[in-house]
Amino acid sequence: MNVQPLLDALGIQEDAAGATADDLRTQIGELQARLREAEIHLEHLAITRKTVTALADRIPARADSSDLPEHPDYPRILAVFNEATGPLRARDVCEALDHELLPRNIEGTRAKLKRLVKLDIITKAGTGSFTRKQ
Repeated sequence: MNVQPLLDALGIQEDAAGATADDLRTQIGELQARLREAEIHLEHLAITRKTVTALADRIPARADSSDLPEHPDYPRILAVFNEATGPLRARDVCEALDHELLPRNIEGTRAKLKRLVKLDIITKAGTGSFTRKQ
């Protein structure tokens, strides 16, 4: 009995199985690289979520521009409050706006702050102190 044809057929099958195994190893390597990329992306998203959650109370209060009186100081005043870490007095706002610290400028700023309180854009935090809406 001649086994050579049988051995030849077996060799062909072994070559095919080896090629399939090589292809699968290549695919596994590519999938592992894609998996690593996806896991890194997930980590970045988790860090971003944590950062956004931690800063959620610092998101600037946005008043609709149509809600603001027509004076160039009002958007600037809101920007000062958005950067503030606590309540501000009229003098603090005046200083942040680079106005001279004269009584008329401080009183004018206080009047603008009171108007923003009436418009429910900022709140009064105590006697003479104002803060952004939470």
